Amino acid sequence: MKYKIALIGFGVVGQGFARILLRRKAMLKRAYGVDVEVVAISDIRLGSVYVDGGINLDLALKLLRREGSIKNYPKGRKGLSSLETIKETDANVIVEVTPTNLETGEPGRKHIKTALSEGKHVITTNKGPIALAYKELKEIAERKGVLLRFEGTVMSGTPVIATASELLAGDEIKEIYGIVNGTTNFILTKMEEGMSYEDALRMAQRMGYAEADPSMDVDGWDAAAKASILANAVMNGDVNIKEIEREGIRGISQEIIKSAMRKGRRIKLIIRVWREGKVRARVKVEEVGKESPLFTVSGVTNALVFKTDNLGEITLIGPGAGGVQTGQAILSDLLAINRLLQAI
Repeated sequence: MKYKIALIGFGVVGQGFARILLRRKAMLKRAYGVDVEVVAISDIRLGSVYVDGGINLDLALKLLRREGSIKNYPKGRKGLSSLETIKETDANVIVEVTPTNLETGEPGRKHIKTALSEGKHVITTNKGPIALAYKELKEIAERKGVLLRFEGTVMSGTPVIATASELLAGDEIKEIYGIVNGTTNFILTKMEEGMSYEDALRMAQRMGYAEADPSMDVDGWDAAAKASILANAVMNGDVNIKEIEREGIRGISQEIIKSAMRKGRRIKLIIRVWREGKVRARVKVEEVGKESPLFTVSGVTNALVFKTDNLGEITLIGPGAGGVQTGQAILSDLLAINRLLQAI
Protein backbone atom coordinates (compact mmCIF):
# COMPACT_ATOMS: atom_id res chain seq x y z
CA MET A 1 0.00 0.00 0.00
CA LYS A 2 1.24 3.49 -0.83
CA TYR A 3 1.26 6.28 1.72
CA LYS A 4 1.84 9.86 0.66
CA ILE A 5 2.90 11.86 3.69
CA ALA A 6 2.78 15.57 4.41
CA LEU A 7 5.02 16.62 7.29
CA ILE A 8 3.56 19.58 9.16
CA GLY A 9 6.61 20.76 11.08
CA PHE A 10 10.21 19.92 10.23
CA GLY A 11 12.03 20.39 13.51
CA VAL A 12 13.89 17.76 15.52
CA VAL A 13 11.10 15.16 15.31
CA GLY A 14 10.25 15.72 11.65
CA GLN A 15 13.92 15.47 10.72
CA GLY A 16 14.32 12.37 12.88
CA PHE A 17 11.46 10.69 11.04
CA ALA A 18 12.98 11.70 7.68
CA ARG A 19 16.28 10.09 8.66
CA ILE A 20 14.51 6.87 9.61
CA LEU A 21 12.73 6.79 6.24
CA LEU A 22 16.03 7.24 4.42
CA ARG A 23 17.39 4.15 6.20
CA ARG A 24 14.24 2.03 6.25
CA LYS A 25 12.35 2.76 3.03
CA ALA A 26 13.45 -0.41 1.21
CA MET A 27 12.87 -2.57 4.29
CA LEU A 28 9.36 -1.19 4.75
CA LYS A 29 8.46 -2.15 1.19
CA ARG A 30 10.05 -5.59 1.48
CA ALA A 31 8.86 -6.58 4.97
CA TYR A 32 5.50 -4.81 5.22
CA GLY A 33 4.47 -4.03 1.66
CA VAL A 34 4.41 -0.35 2.60
CA ASP A 35 5.57 2.23 0.06
CA VAL A 36 6.21 5.54 1.85
CA GLU A 37 6.71 8.83 0.07
CA VAL A 38 6.97 12.27 1.67
CA VAL A 39 5.27 14.56 -0.83
CA ALA A 40 5.13 17.74 1.25
CA ILE A 41 6.90 19.51 4.08
CA SER A 42 5.51 22.65 5.66
CA ASP A 43 7.29 24.48 8.46
CA ILE A 44 6.49 28.06 9.45
CA ARG A 45 10.18 28.90 9.90
CA LEU A 46 12.01 26.57 7.54
CA GLY A 47 9.76 26.85 4.51
CA SER A 48 7.40 24.59 2.61
CA VAL A 49 7.55 22.51 -0.53
CA TYR A 50 5.16 20.14 -2.30
CA VAL A 51 6.50 17.72 -4.91
CA ASP A 52 3.92 15.46 -6.52
CA GLY A 53 6.45 12.69 -7.18
CA GLY A 54 7.95 12.87 -3.70
CA ILE A 55 10.61 14.94 -1.95
CA ASN A 56 14.23 13.82 -1.93
CA LEU A 57 14.65 13.70 1.85
CA ASP A 58 18.43 13.44 1.70
CA LEU A 59 18.55 16.65 -0.34
CA ALA A 60 16.06 18.39 1.97
CA LEU A 61 18.14 17.53 5.04
CA LYS A 62 21.35 18.65 3.34
CA LEU A 63 19.73 21.97 2.37
CA LEU A 64 18.60 22.43 5.94
CA ARG A 65 22.10 21.84 7.29
CA ARG A 66 23.70 24.08 4.69
CA GLU A 67 21.21 26.94 4.43
CA GLY A 68 19.04 26.67 7.52
CA SER A 69 15.87 26.21 5.48
CA ILE A 70 14.29 24.23 2.64
CA LYS A 71 13.12 27.32 0.78
CA ASN A 72 15.60 26.72 -2.06
CA TYR A 73 14.57 23.13 -2.71
CA PRO A 74 15.09 22.91 -6.48
CA LYS A 75 11.60 21.92 -7.60
CA GLY A 76 7.97 21.68 -6.57
CA ARG A 77 5.34 24.11 -5.34
CA LYS A 78 6.67 26.48 -2.69
CA GLY A 79 5.16 28.68 -0.02
CA LEU A 80 2.01 26.75 0.89
CA SER A 81 0.79 27.34 4.42
CA SER A 82 0.29 24.37 6.71
CA LEU A 83 -3.46 24.38 6.12
CA GLU A 84 -3.00 24.72 2.36
CA THR A 85 -0.55 21.81 2.45
CA ILE A 86 -3.14 19.69 4.26
CA LYS A 87 -5.99 20.64 1.92
CA GLU A 88 -4.34 21.09 -1.48
CA THR A 89 -1.80 18.27 -1.72
CA ASP A 90 -2.49 14.62 -2.49
CA ALA A 91 -1.06 13.47 0.85
CA ASN A 92 -3.22 10.78 2.44
CA VAL A 93 -1.40 10.79 5.81
CA ILE A 94 -0.70 14.02 7.68
CA VAL A 95 2.15 13.85 10.20
CA GLU A 96 1.65 16.75 12.62
CA VAL A 97 4.84 17.51 14.55
CA THR A 98 4.59 21.21 15.37
CA PRO A 99 5.56 22.48 18.87
CA THR A 100 3.26 21.81 21.82
CA ASN A 101 0.91 24.50 23.10
CA LEU A 102 -0.89 23.48 26.30
CA GLU A 103 -2.99 26.65 26.50
CA THR A 104 -5.03 26.23 23.29
CA GLY A 105 -3.46 23.30 21.45
CA GLU A 106 -2.92 25.54 18.44
CA PRO A 107 -1.87 25.48 15.68
CA GLY A 108 -1.70 21.69 15.93
CA ARG A 109 -5.33 21.35 16.98
CA LYS A 110 -6.55 23.11 13.84
CA HIS A 111 -4.11 21.17 11.66
CA ILE A 112 -5.42 17.86 12.97
CA LYS A 113 -9.09 18.86 12.79
CA THR A 114 -8.64 20.05 9.22
CA ALA A 115 -6.80 16.90 8.13
CA LEU A 116 -9.38 14.58 9.68
CA SER A 117 -12.23 16.61 8.20
CA GLU A 118 -10.55 16.29 4.79
CA GLY A 119 -10.64 12.50 5.20
CA LYS A 120 -6.90 12.10 5.81
CA HIS A 121 -5.26 9.88 8.43
CA VAL A 122 -3.29 11.74 11.10
CA ILE A 123 -0.21 10.82 13.10
CA THR A 124 0.90 13.32 15.71
CA THR A 125 3.55 13.63 18.40
CA ASN A 126 2.07 16.96 19.55
CA LYS A 127 0.79 16.61 23.13
CA GLY A 128 -1.34 19.77 23.11
CA PRO A 129 -4.22 18.74 20.81
CA ILE A 130 -4.46 15.23 22.31
CA ALA A 131 -4.30 16.47 25.92
CA LEU A 132 -6.86 19.23 25.32
CA ALA A 133 -9.20 17.89 22.64
CA TYR A 134 -8.82 14.11 22.32
CA LYS A 135 -12.51 13.25 22.39
CA GLU A 136 -13.41 15.94 19.85
CA LEU A 137 -10.68 14.78 17.47
CA LYS A 138 -11.57 11.11 17.97
CA GLU A 139 -15.20 11.85 17.09
CA ILE A 140 -14.19 13.58 13.84
CA ALA A 141 -11.89 10.69 12.91
CA GLU A 142 -14.64 8.14 13.53
CA ARG A 143 -17.21 10.17 11.60
CA LYS A 144 -14.90 10.55 8.60
CA GLY A 145 -13.68 6.94 8.71
CA VAL A 146 -10.01 7.79 9.16
CA LEU A 147 -7.41 6.97 11.81
CA LEU A 148 -5.82 9.20 14.47
CA ARG A 149 -2.60 7.88 16.02
CA PHE A 150 -0.48 9.55 18.71
CA GLU A 151 2.03 7.08 20.15
CA GLY A 152 4.78 9.69 20.39
CA THR A 153 2.85 12.01 22.73
CA VAL A 154 3.70 10.22 25.99
CA MET A 155 7.07 8.42 25.96
CA SER A 156 8.53 9.18 22.55
CA GLY A 157 9.09 5.87 20.73
CA THR A 158 8.58 3.70 23.81
CA PRO A 159 5.22 2.09 22.91
CA VAL A 160 2.99 2.89 25.88
CA ILE A 161 -0.18 3.78 23.96
CA ALA A 162 -0.04 0.66 21.80
CA THR A 163 0.72 -1.49 24.83
CA ALA A 164 -2.21 -0.13 26.78
CA SER A 165 -4.81 0.01 24.02
CA GLU A 166 -3.83 -3.00 21.92
CA LEU A 167 -1.50 -5.44 23.66
CA LEU A 168 -3.46 -5.30 26.92
CA ALA A 169 -6.83 -5.58 25.18
CA GLY A 170 -9.29 -7.53 27.31
CA ASP A 171 -7.49 -6.83 30.57
CA GLU A 172 -8.54 -4.04 32.93
CA ILE A 173 -6.01 -1.29 33.63
CA LYS A 174 -6.67 -0.19 37.20
CA GLU A 175 -3.90 2.37 37.54
CA ILE A 176 -1.03 3.87 35.55
CA TYR A 177 1.91 5.51 37.25
CA GLY A 178 5.44 6.45 36.38
CA ILE A 179 8.13 8.91 35.33
CA VAL A 180 7.30 10.59 32.04
CA ASN A 181 9.49 13.70 32.08
CA GLY A 182 13.18 13.11 31.42
CA THR A 183 14.26 16.67 32.25
CA THR A 184 13.04 16.55 35.84
CA ASN A 185 14.33 13.02 36.32
CA PHE A 186 17.76 14.15 35.09
CA ILE A 187 17.77 17.10 37.50
CA LEU A 188 16.75 14.92 40.44
CA THR A 189 19.43 12.36 39.52
CA LYS A 190 22.12 15.05 39.46
CA MET A 191 20.89 16.38 42.80
CA GLU A 192 21.42 12.89 44.26
CA GLU A 193 25.02 13.23 43.08
CA GLY A 194 25.37 16.41 45.12
CA MET A 195 24.41 19.21 42.73
CA SER A 196 22.08 22.01 43.73
CA TYR A 197 18.76 22.35 41.89
CA GLU A 198 20.05 25.46 40.12
CA ASP A 199 23.29 23.81 38.93
CA ALA A 200 21.46 20.66 37.79
CA LEU A 201 18.97 22.78 35.85
CA ARG A 202 21.80 24.72 34.16
CA MET A 203 23.45 21.43 33.18
CA ALA A 204 20.15 20.17 31.73
CA GLN A 205 19.87 23.38 29.71
CA ARG A 206 23.44 23.10 28.42
CA MET A 207 22.82 19.51 27.34
CA GLY A 208 19.59 20.42 25.55
CA TYR A 209 17.30 18.58 27.97
CA ALA A 210 15.68 21.77 29.31
CA GLU A 211 14.52 24.92 27.53
CA ALA A 212 15.70 28.42 28.43
CA ASP A 213 12.29 28.73 30.12
CA PRO A 214 12.05 25.33 31.86
CA SER A 215 8.60 25.85 33.40
CA MET A 216 6.85 23.31 31.16
CA ASP A 217 9.05 20.60 32.65
CA VAL A 218 9.96 21.70 36.17
CA ASP A 219 6.44 22.92 37.03
CA GLY A 220 4.91 19.61 35.96
CA TRP A 221 2.92 20.80 32.94
CA ASP A 222 4.51 18.35 30.50
CA ALA A 223 3.82 15.47 32.90
CA ALA A 224 0.24 16.70 33.43
CA ALA A 225 -0.36 16.71 29.66
CA LYS A 226 0.82 13.11 29.44
CA ALA A 227 -1.32 12.13 32.43
CA SER A 228 -4.32 13.71 30.70
CA ILE A 229 -3.66 11.73 27.51
CA LEU A 230 -3.39 8.46 29.42
CA ALA A 231 -6.50 9.25 31.47
CA ASN A 232 -8.68 10.09 28.49
CA ALA A 233 -7.30 7.96 25.65
CA VAL A 234 -6.35 4.83 27.60
CA MET A 235 -8.74 4.81 30.58
CA ASN A 236 -11.65 6.53 28.82
CA GLY A 237 -11.83 9.34 31.36
CA ASP A 238 -12.81 12.97 31.05
CA VAL A 239 -9.88 14.69 32.72
CA ASN A 240 -9.18 18.37 32.12
CA ILE A 241 -5.46 19.12 32.26
CA LYS A 242 -6.09 22.32 34.25
CA GLU A 243 -7.92 20.36 36.95
CA ILE A 244 -5.11 17.84 37.48
CA GLU A 245 -3.45 18.10 40.89
CA ARG A 246 0.01 19.22 39.82
CA GLU A 247 3.31 19.66 41.62
CA GLY A 248 6.72 20.50 40.18
CA ILE A 249 10.28 20.18 41.45
CA ARG A 250 11.28 23.83 41.99
CA GLY A 251 10.93 23.43 45.74
CA ILE A 252 13.12 20.32 45.98
CA SER A 253 16.26 21.05 48.00
CA GLN A 254 19.40 19.08 48.77
CA GLU A 255 17.98 18.56 52.26
CA ILE A 256 14.90 16.80 50.84
CA ILE A 257 17.04 14.65 48.51
CA LYS A 258 19.45 13.65 51.30
CA SER A 259 16.64 12.92 53.75
CA ALA A 260 15.16 10.43 51.28
CA MET A 261 18.56 8.89 50.55
CA ARG A 262 19.24 8.32 54.26
CA LYS A 263 16.11 6.19 54.32
CA GLY A 264 17.25 4.26 51.25
CA ARG A 265 14.71 6.06 49.08
CA ARG A 266 14.72 8.44 46.12
CA ILE A 267 12.73 11.50 45.07
CA LYS A 268 10.86 11.22 41.77
CA LEU A 269 8.25 13.29 39.94
CA ILE A 270 5.49 10.78 39.32
CA ILE A 271 2.21 10.83 37.44
CA ARG A 272 -0.67 8.67 38.63
CA VAL A 273 -3.88 7.93 36.74
CA TRP A 274 -6.48 5.80 38.47
CA ARG A 275 -10.19 5.10 38.72
CA GLU A 276 -12.03 6.16 41.88
CA GLY A 277 -15.64 6.45 40.84
CA LYS A 278 -14.34 8.39 37.87
CA VAL A 279 -10.87 8.56 36.29
CA ARG A 280 -8.51 10.86 38.18
CA ALA A 281 -4.96 12.04 37.60
CA ARG A 282 -2.19 13.84 39.45
CA VAL A 283 1.45 14.87 39.16
CA LYS A 284 3.31 14.74 42.45
CA VAL A 285 6.79 14.54 43.94
CA GLU A 286 7.05 11.20 45.76
CA GLU A 287 9.61 9.16 47.63
CA VAL A 288 10.14 5.69 46.13
CA GLY A 289 11.87 2.76 47.76
CA LYS A 290 13.89 -0.14 46.37
CA GLU A 291 10.74 -2.21 46.02
CA SER A 292 9.45 0.19 43.34
CA PRO A 293 10.21 -0.45 39.66
CA LEU A 294 10.89 3.30 39.42
CA PHE A 295 13.73 3.28 41.97
CA THR A 296 16.51 2.58 39.45
CA VAL A 297 15.14 4.78 36.66
CA SER A 298 17.69 7.59 36.41
CA GLY A 299 18.80 10.38 34.09
CA VAL A 300 16.52 11.19 31.17
CA THR A 301 15.03 7.68 31.04
CA ASN A 302 11.26 7.34 31.44
CA ALA A 303 9.21 4.49 32.89
CA LEU A 304 5.52 3.71 33.09
CA VAL A 305 3.80 1.02 35.14
CA PHE A 306 0.40 -0.46 34.27
CA LYS A 307 -1.47 -2.09 37.16
CA THR A 308 -3.77 -4.63 35.54
CA ASP A 309 -6.35 -7.14 36.69
CA ASN A 310 -5.03 -10.23 34.90
CA LEU A 311 -1.30 -9.58 34.61
CA GLY A 312 -0.52 -7.54 37.70
CA GLU A 313 2.10 -4.85 37.15
CA ILE A 314 3.76 -4.35 33.77
CA THR A 315 6.61 -1.85 33.49
CA LEU A 316 7.86 -0.18 30.32
CA ILE A 317 11.22 1.59 30.52
CA GLY A 318 12.76 3.54 27.66
CA PRO A 319 13.64 6.90 26.15
CA GLY A 320 11.08 9.65 26.52
CA ALA A 321 12.49 12.12 24.01
CA GLY A 322 14.76 12.52 20.99
CA GLY A 323 14.28 13.12 17.29
CA VAL A 324 14.94 9.61 15.99
CA GLN A 325 13.27 8.04 19.05
CA THR A 326 10.08 10.03 18.49
CA GLY A 327 10.40 9.43 14.76
CA GLN A 328 10.16 5.73 15.57
CA ALA A 329 6.78 6.41 17.19
CA ILE A 330 5.60 7.96 13.91
CA LEU A 331 6.82 4.95 11.97
CA SER A 332 5.12 2.49 14.33
CA ASP A 333 1.88 4.47 14.01
CA LEU A 334 2.14 4.41 10.22
CA LEU A 335 2.57 0.63 10.27
CA ALA A 336 -0.39 0.36 12.66
CA ILE A 337 -2.51 2.35 10.20
CA ASN A 338 -1.42 0.01 7.41
CA ARG A 339 -2.26 -3.05 9.52
CA LEU A 340 -5.69 -1.71 10.47
CA LEU A 341 -6.57 -0.74 6.90
CA GLN A 342 -5.57 -4.18 5.62
CA ALA A 343 -7.86 -5.78 8.20
CA ILE A 344 -10.91 -3.92 6.90
